[in-house]
Amino acid sequence: MHLTLLSETTMTAAAVMEPTGEYLQSCSPEECDVSVIDVAVESPANDSSEEECSSEREEEADTEMTPALQSGSSVSTQESKPVTANADVLRPDTLNLNELKLCTTKEDGEVKLRMGDSGQAAEPAITVNQMFLQTVEQYGDQVALASKDGDNWNRLTYKEYYQRCRTAAKSFLKLGLERYHGVGILGFNSPEWFIADIGAILAGGFAVGIYTTNSPEACQYVAENCKANVLVVENHKQLQKILQIQDKLPHVKAIIQYKDALKEKKPNLYTWAEFMEMGTDVPDSQLDEIIASQKPNQCCTLIYTSGTTGQPKGVMLSHDNITWTASATGKTVKLKHACEAQEVVVSYLPLSHIAAQMIDIWLPIKYGGVIYFAQPDALKGSLAITLKEVRPTAFMGVPRVWEKMQEKMKSVGAKSSTVQRRVASWAKDVGLQTNLNKMHGNSSLPFSYRLAKKLVFKKVRKALGLDRCTKCYTGAAPITKDTLEFFLSLDIPLYELYGMSESTGPHTISIPSAHRLTSCGKVISGCETKIFSPDSEGNGEICFWGRHVFMGYLNMEDKTEESLDSDGWLHSGDLGKHDKEGFLFITGRIKELIITAGGENIPPVPTEDALKELLPVISNAMLIGDKKKFLSMLLTLKCNVNPDSGEPEDELTPEAIEFCQKLGSKALKVSDIVGGKDRAVHKAIQEGIDRVNEQASSNAQKIQKWTILEKDFSLPGGELGPTMKLKRPVVMKMYKDQIDNFYKDVITPTVPENPLSTK
Repeated sequence: MHLTLLSETTMTAAAVMEPTGEYLQSCSPEECDVSVIDVAVESPANDSSEEECSSEREEEADTEMTPALQSGSSVSTQESKPVTANADVLRPDTLNLNELKLCTTKEDGEVKLRMGDSGQAAEPAITVNQMFLQTVEQYGDQVALASKDGDNWNRLTYKEYYQRCRTAAKSFLKLGLERYHGVGILGFNSPEWFIADIGAILAGGFAVGIYTTNSPEACQYVAENCKANVLVVENHKQLQKILQIQDKLPHVKAIIQYKDALKEKKPNLYTWAEFMEMGTDVPDSQLDEIIASQKPNQCCTLIYTSGTTGQPKGVMLSHDNITWTASATGKTVKLKHACEAQEVVVSYLPLSHIAAQMIDIWLPIKYGGVIYFAQPDALKGSLAITLKEVRPTAFMGVPRVWEKMQEKMKSVGAKSSTVQRRVASWAKDVGLQTNLNKMHGNSSLPFSYRLAKKLVFKKVRKALGLDRCTKCYTGAAPITKDTLEFFLSLDIPLYELYGMSESTGPHTISIPSAHRLTSCGKVISGCETKIFSPDSEGNGEICFWGRHVFMGYLNMEDKTEESLDSDGWLHSGDLGKHDKEGFLFITGRIKELIITAGGENIPPVPTEDALKELLPVISNAMLIGDKKKFLSMLLTLKCNVNPDSGEPEDELTPEAIEFCQKLGSKALKVSDIVGGKDRAVHKAIQEGIDRVNEQASSNAQKIQKWTILEKDFSLPGGELGPTMKLKRPVVMKMYKDQIDNFYKDVITPTVPENPLSTK
């Protein structure tokens, strides 16, 4: 994904964003003509805007949060108590919570909610339908969904949105959707995706998102695991995956295609229009009876993990998981209710992922926000146009999206004039220092900052379509300090979210009044964090407690017991620590922890990130050394990506070429460098590794050998998962020969197994 900020002559398309794999592509040379610097030196007379940038508004007061628990402390499970509520809200004491356990793996199971005595944790438990109805009653005539047809936006109000969900629910019933069976949804974000998801829930089934990048076999696994009765696909391409495996799916009764005309008519295959007409003779009373029987502590949604470390697991989320987390998260980040001002969000990230579902579906329903759907080619270029047109008030990007924006802006900026570069450099220095001061309580804004804002920052935000955006988020994978500082220097703070599918999305969040670089912020209101078995520096496994903690993995008791301890704490598998102010810092992952032959524990990510920050030519770095005598590293170079297949190509990116040229290298391709062909680049990489090694606390933590691979890691290649996380076990197998070469003729002693238990 590349982003270009354009000059005055091309301001109509101020940004071009394109993906690599699922997220990133290279833009063509003619699109890459002007950078943020060009915008920075425009005449101040050209920066008028009807709405001031969000960063001009005063910072809001800190959100009251449950303080993080001290390392190793424990919390007893709370007994449910009667809570006064409206007549249409199920009271927690009607759920017989005391007779239930905190987890279940059965599709029809019920769980004891982790209710608190007061505050957010004691909020009444409600179902998805009840939350939706509350919003319809309050904001029924407000726009809920907007999707583009040609040049026109088609809009649905909340009343229309809810009614269509009911219509879809009746059609699912007509097709034979059984209670606690899945409706699999396979396609790009659209109103139909949302309506199918919520319709499945209202009809008593499970909403099940399936990654669009899944192979037919992976689709089969998910559909089989959730006993899907209905599969909803976007287009002919996704339909073909299902038709290949249809005879292996005995539970599937119907397939619905929601975009494009059917290329062939088959039994039990329907268009979206046909589907929505199908349930007209199903009485409302039948649907209402099913809705009335639903309880907040029952499962309504399955989120399938990406399978980075094995087969995907079906994360069971209850009505309360979703409705309570939406409420708590919105309060923590201070989302506005629609009666005050509608929050505006662009939907483009994969809805099979919990982050996109919470941000795009559930938070807007809770607070009456409006969703604008990006085009299916959003991450190949059109997202930037949508952002400029919609001007969202909140925007979420995975780290790779932000990193590719940064790479493109820097690459194009390097071609600007000396004066332009000096102005931009001055402004960024002022922006970084001012924002760092604000983080630590110094709210004074010097004249230099106000000037930089007028000359540079406001224009940058406007060119990006983020001039109304008060909340720019990053999550789902680690982000480097370099990228955080880059955007902070442009007066665009990126607020980190941390959580997992098993916590219904967010557990900790950075907010304007509680923000530290490289920290994931503080725990959301009503939840608690515990650091399990901390070492001398306070590092230990991060554990979660709260009503956002999932029910269990569908039909996987052993995996559920690995994640939830006997007291009901969710063990994340992540290593982290709190600073003295309660900010959470992630320091590694237990399963990724390298234990050398000498028994030294080494988290790989800090070393990998340090090298990538030093060497902008490096795309991916993977540290090797588990049960080995020394550390080694696999490296890939930044290269262009095929816009259709997502496959990495041989040509280097402009940023990588610029890096090489500064060294006196003429390399234009990856193949010009691998195998030691380019001495200048290899020397520079070795010097970077030497600098990283200087920071190592012991010889065992130093990188001794490295190699550059012929291709970058990618989603199609199998090295990256759907959220662009590195699949380390896969890489170990794929590049076994290269790794074995590091350790030829080296005698490696045996080493004890990882002493860090997951519980």
